[in-house]
Amino acid sequence: MRSFLLIASAVVAFAASMTCETTDANAVVCARGVYRAGCAGARGAVVVRRPVAACRSVLVNGVWVRRCV
Repeated sequence: MRSFLLIASAVVAFAASMTCETTDANAVVCARGVYRAGCAGARGAVVVRRPVAACRSVLVNGVWVRRCV
């Protein structure tokens, strides 16, 4: 009898979880990586490559320093 009640409660819990209606997720997730950045949403994903950094040498207090943008 105990096993029958356990199985019956498992079936009822499963049936109850299947009748619940879920909503669509409309969230957008974005991440920024070392080489590229990307966003993923409900309608698809986009990946963008980062541009090549433009570096130049600048004289700061008598020392040459490399500055990258």
